[in-house]
Amino acid sequence: MPVAPLSKPVLALVALYAVASLAHFAHNAEYIAFYPGMPGWLNPGKVYVAWLGVTLVGVASLVLGCSGFAASALVALGVYGALGLDGLGHYTLALCSEHTLVSNLTIWAEAVSGLVLLFTASILLGRRLRPEARPRHG
Repeated sequence: MPVAPLSKPVLALVALYAVASLAHFAHNAEYIAFYPGMPGWLNPGKVYVAWLGVTLVGVASLVLGCSGFAASALVALGVYGALGLDGLGHYTLALCSEHTLVSNLTIWAEAVSGLVLLFTASILLGRRLRPEARPRHG
């Protein structure tokens, strides 16, 4: 039996990650001066544009799922979740201890929820691609 990519638990994970992503990007944009090591060319507008780009991947996954392209939707969901790991790049600029508590919380909330979404999408895609899950013709 095929696995529905847009089941309520998967949609709940997408929503959780979307909120965590928005929280991190909004905090980053509004408090960019307090994030250590951030490049001078980065401003709040560019942070929000980057969040929009990440979010469009999530929206694309939902559109693909609603359009019946389940495997493609799951791949896009995995990519959307994986993008949440990019926030860990803050720690290449400065140690965890150099960030504020809220900065660390938003970074880790986005990374962990993105990783859970990535793993969930990977497991569901693996189930969908198993030979016994494919419809038989003939």
